Amino acid sequence: MNPDDLARDDAGRNEGMDENSEGYLTGQLLIAMPSMRDPRFTRSVIYLCAHNDEGAMGLVINRLVGSVKFTDLLEELELEGTPVESSRFPSIHFGGPVETGRGFVLHSADYLSDDSMPLGENLALTATVDILRDIALGAGPERAMLALGYAGWGPGQLDGELQENAWLSVDCDTDLLFGQSMDDKWEQALAKLGISASLLSTEAGHA
Repeated sequence: MNPDDLARDDAGRNEGMDENSEGYLTGQLLIAMPSMRDPRFTRSVIYLCAHNDEGAMGLVINRLVGSVKFTDLLEELELEGTPVESSRFPSIHFGGPVETGRGFVLHSADYLSDDSMPLGENLALTATVDILRDIALGAGPERAMLALGYAGWGPGQLDGELQENAWLSVDCDTDLLFGQSMDDKWEQALAKLGISASLLSTEAGHA
């Protein structure tokens, strides 16, 4: 799914997460199983911004882009002269392998612009330069995750991967979503399902 289609495809559906009643997982966290074949998603946790009959789009929440900093983006966008509150700068995440030069901010819904897409559960998605400027000014959302790129699936693709047990899903937890400890998020997401990561890895090793 192309993120430009997110608002059109999911218009009117995000409030209340109606997709879930139809078997869709918008607003859920995807947890990669140990059997995940794609190394780009090994031990990944993905927030699903959209999932419907047109496909799915999400952001990896537990992997950073170590070579890029928020200040680098401000400089590239010629915002480096903006007054800043550096302590509030978000880390830059690897959102997924699609369009890795494109930025997305997943954030708390206390900040909403005309270009923001409400996602339910007090979350929103914004992909404009203005939110970066507002974050730098200290006028951005209370909680935010900035990602470069996204994970995308065509119609029925994610559904097939779920049937193949490549992923588990669990309700979103905003503390986990915006937490700073990348190394623990996969285990924490599994724990929400009552699953021990060590036992799951052992069972996968004997499969």
